[in-house]
Amino acid sequence: MLQELDKIFGGNAQLTVLEYLLKNRGKITYLSGIAKASELSHSSVAHVIEPLAEMNVVKEIKISKQTRTFALNEDNEITKLLVEFYKDLNKII
Repeated sequence: MLQELDKIFGGNAQLTVLEYLLKNRGKITYLSGIAKASELSHSSVAHVIEPLAEMNVVKEIKISKQTRTFALNEDNEITKLLVEFYKDLNKII
């Protein structure tokens, strides 16, 4: 089970990107915008978003070859659980 949670939550950078996407759900966000808002390097965001995309938690929306945009895949069951968890956590904190 820990291995599965590690795939989703990853390290601090991946968790930072995931939280940014949860806060901005329903929005399509440029990779560079995620980097700027999360104060991470562009390459760090590109690296940590890949496992989330592989698990279909986030989806990449192609605009052009050089422009990468992402959004939460709210049809994914894992994403649905993460959204509910995030909502519930914010009620408590």
